[in-house]
Amino acid sequence: MTRFSRIKKPTPLKDIAQERNLFRSRIFTAAILVATCFTILLARYIHLQIQQYDYFSTESNKNRIKLQAIPPTRGYIYDRNGILLADNHPIFTVMVNLDDVSDLDKTLKALTPVLDLSPDEIERFTARARVTGAQLNPIALKIDLNESQIARFSERKQEFPGVAIQTKMTRFYPYGELFAHVIGYVGRINDKEQATLDKNIYAGTDLIGKIGIEKSYENLLHGAPGYQYIEANAHGEVIRQLGKTDATRGDDLYLSIDYGLQKIAHDQLAGRRGAVVAMNPKTGEVLAFVSNPSFDPNPFIAGIKSDAYTALRDDPDQPLFNRVLQGLYPPGSTIKPIEGLGGVHYGLIDWASRIYDSGSFHLPGDSHLFRDDAKGGHGTVDLDKAITVSCDTFFYVLAYRMGIERMHEWMTQFGYGQKTGIDLPGEKAGLYPSPEWKLRARKAKWLAGETISLGIGQGYFLASPLQLVKSVSILANQGHIVTPHLLLSSKGQTPFVLPNKSEGMINFHGTDQDWLNTREAMVNVIEHGTAHGIGYGLTGYRIAGKTGTAQVVGIAQGKKYNKAALTKRQLDHALFTAFAPADDPTIAIAIIVENGGFGASAAAPIARSMFDYYLHQKAKNPIKPDLPPLDNSLMTAGQPIPEVKITPTKPTVAPVTSGASGVE
Repeated sequence: MTRFSRIKKPTPLKDIAQERNLFRSRIFTAAILVATCFTILLARYIHLQIQQYDYFSTESNKNRIKLQAIPPTRGYIYDRNGILLADNHPIFTVMVNLDDVSDLDKTLKALTPVLDLSPDEIERFTARARVTGAQLNPIALKIDLNESQIARFSERKQEFPGVAIQTKMTRFYPYGELFAHVIGYVGRINDKEQATLDKNIYAGTDLIGKIGIEKSYENLLHGAPGYQYIEANAHGEVIRQLGKTDATRGDDLYLSIDYGLQKIAHDQLAGRRGAVVAMNPKTGEVLAFVSNPSFDPNPFIAGIKSDAYTALRDDPDQPLFNRVLQGLYPPGSTIKPIEGLGGVHYGLIDWASRIYDSGSFHLPGDSHLFRDDAKGGHGTVDLDKAITVSCDTFFYVLAYRMGIERMHEWMTQFGYGQKTGIDLPGEKAGLYPSPEWKLRARKAKWLAGETISLGIGQGYFLASPLQLVKSVSILANQGHIVTPHLLLSSKGQTPFVLPNKSEGMINFHGTDQDWLNTREAMVNVIEHGTAHGIGYGLTGYRIAGKTGTAQVVGIAQGKKYNKAALTKRQLDHALFTAFAPADDPTIAIAIIVENGGFGASAAAPIARSMFDYYLHQKAKNPIKPDLPPLDNSLMTAGQPIPEVKITPTKPTVAPVTSGASGVE
């Protein structure tokens, strides 16, 4: 290899112009790319910030500004004297906003030990959540938290976005069982109710009237919701209020019930199963409404525990059963004055008509004996005496003469076999049977002997205490019909108009003197008849009444009534109906004591105590509750209800004895 061969070949010169062009093209391409990206970003920015501003601004505000419903405060309920019977007080409630909860099942599971959630509470909440859906208004999970539950939640509230504790007003019944069957109670709105309610009216509301006055006048008591705009943080906690429209409070209701009269009736019936109802026969205003035994309605508000409800439901004395409205009993001899007036109406008897009572009656050609309560009978009896001593035989004969068709036509005019029309839900119509009814219901023909049993208020005949007080009020009114009602007036947005005092007249073909004669016969019942015991020491007014005893267990032919052989629940029911003052009635009463025996000894003394209070004591020394004013700021869950103490005056009542007068 030569020396020259190791010399490198010369490098060709660069094309400067070509490189400059390549660089320029790259710069231009990059600039176009950057400009394109910037244009896209700018266009997107314009789209989001200008064209879609309203939409995204609204969505953004949803995360921090919320519209919440303000539930209205429920109207108060008072008695006729202004005594507060249904109050409101504040409680702590756990609210869940479904919009802010990502996993509801997981949240409920985590909250269960914190809030002591029961399966019933979870089921009620999830059922309502399914119906309501994800709305702006939160749903109540647990009502009426105690201090321990509040403390546990406060320690861990950061773990539960969308869950918060709020203070809400809820119902409180200061007298517990005393008014439970008439006022009723409110309870949690269930899924079926939620599906039918107006969501605008019930926005934010957790409770609704379930029974009684609370249910009948839900539209007056509820009110209308308000709304507020609030700013909330990421956990759903309220930071500040941005705007507000106040809720409209529900109307206050004033009932015709008299606290003192209610308390006396309740105390007199204590320890016994039965019902007492009193009303003004001229106006239909219900003055007392007692079903015993009763129950405390307060646990039902937040949701009564299953075991507690089961105990009430399965109690053999049936404290949840409203005997005044739904209890159906044979009315017994209480219907005899009305039936006697029916005989006069059809011209079958007059006040001078007489029969001879030998102690029994039988249909022509039939050996079956319908026995009288007095052994050997009452001798010669007219209508006045038949009512006074409650002669069964007289009314056996009268029923046979009237026949079932005329008896049905007459008795149904007094409200038997149909609802009274009282302003309470759940009333039962009772039964005044007829041949058509028996053929339809029993697939059998009517028997003549069944007519005879109806003549003394037995057989298929069933009536409620409310029907009994309506029928005796028609007697007191000399045929004018009134409808029982509890609402006296209201105060608030919706004015209440009292119903008419009279809804018509009984179709009666007799005279005013016939009404007066019936009244005097009922006065004789008190003065020297079956209820003469409660007439002892009676001054200043007269009572017109009628005792009744309704058989629970039938007595076979040839057998005698053997009280010792019967269980307590097989004893006869004791009944009494009356009005006073007899000459110008302002109060009528119907009473039944289940398995109480004789109406004169078990039921009539209750009426005497009530008459004495209402006509004598009330004006001078009315019974008032011994309760301190409710301090809502200090009211906490589980606070005991103070005991109501009264000392009613007991009437002097002579001991009731059996004899020729025929005690009932």
